[in-house]
Formats: sequence, structure tokens, C-alpha cells
Amino acid sequence: MKRLLSRLSKREKALAATAFFILLLVLARYLLLWPFLEWREWVSTELEMQPQLLEKNLRYLNQKAAVGAGLEAARAELAAVEPSLLTGDTPSVSASDLQQAVQALAGKEGVQLITTRVINPDVKGPFTKIPIQVEVSGRIDQLVNLVKGIEASEKLLVVDELNIRSLFRPVVAAPQQQPAQALEQNLRVSLIISGFVRSQPPPAKPEAGQAKTKADERKAPSKSGTKPSA
Repeated sequence: MKRLLSRLSKREKALAATAFFILLLVLARYLLLWPFLEWREWVSTELEMQPQLLEKNLRYLNQKAAVGAGLEAARAELAAVEPSLLTGDTPSVSASDLQQAVQALAGKEGVQLITTRVINPDVKGPFTKIPIQVEVSGRIDQLVNLVKGIEASEKLLVVDELNIRSLFRPVVAAPQQQPAQALEQNLRVSLIISGFVRSQPPPAKPEAGQAKTKADERKAPSKSGTKPSA
């Protein structure tokens, strides 16, 4: 390196020193100046946002009483709704409870219950929607009363879908019967009826250490108390 510098003229040495100085300036700009400017801009932004965050937090604190009152009202509404929910710890048991309720309503209105089918439950937040599909047959007044009975039931039940087919059964009329009685109209209706239950929390997963211990216990060979024969 010294030999190379000794061979350079004063002008070449000055140019080399200038280039080296410019290189240092460029490196300082990229490695020191720009990160410092970005950090300063971030600090300036944070300082501008802090008063807004403080004001927002103060608004939340001032609404503490209103939020608490709303929470208590929601709990009271939930307690009022609890008796109208379906019973059962599992969706299948709750669906069975719903089927029994629909069967009781159909029998009360004189409606023939043809088929019932359980549909997959739908979790909606703290509640689970339990739907079933039923097919019934009866007169129009009986079916109207059935739908009214479902919606007015003590249980929280809703009719999601209603498909109607009209079936006519001709009846041989006696001479003394009125013409209006010579034809009896039956309807076959497919309904999707839903009830609600409280959603069950997911089962707690065992910790990794406990799971490993149980796995080791299953794999460990059983110890025998017999002594080896001589």
C-alpha cells in the first residue's frame, strides 16, 4: 500500500483522498443520517398521537358507568332468555328436545308428523342454533295454527323455511252433503325449525408436559414382581 501511494503524484493523492472522503460521506448518510431522520420523524408522529390517545382513553373512562349499566342490562336480558332455551349439554340432546316440542305442538293441532331430520348446528357467538327439518301434513287451518304455536311457544323457536305442497283428496259426497264438503284439501309442508342453546366452551387442552407424561406412562412396560428362577 505504501509503495502504491509513493508512486502516485500529489494530484493523484489529492483525488484519492477526495474520493475516499466522498465515500465516507455517502456511507454516513445511508448508515447514520437517514436512520436518524426516520427515528426523529417517528418520535414526532408519536408525540402528535399521544394527546389524541390520551383524549380517547379519557372518553372511555368517562363512559365507564354507561358501559357497566349496558353490561348489567345485557346480563338481565340473558337471564330472562335462559328459560326459553333448549335443554341438553350436547347438540344432539338439544335437537331431541326440539323434536319433542314440535311433536307435542303437532299433536295438539292434529297435524300428522311425517318425517324429522336433524341439521348441523350453527354456532352464533354465545349461542348455538339447533335446526331440524320436519315434514307435516294437514289442513290449512291446522298448519297455520301449528306455525303460530311454534312462534308462540315457551321455547325460543323460529321457522326459518316453509315449503308448501297442495294435495287434493276427492271425497264421495252423499246426496244430502253440501257441494263445499265434497272436496277435502290437505297440505304437505316442509319446515326448518330452529331453537337455541348456550354455546359450550371448547374442552381445555392438556399441557405439553402432562400429555408427555401420560404418553410415557402408557409406553412404560409393566413391572413384574416374580423372581428369576435359579
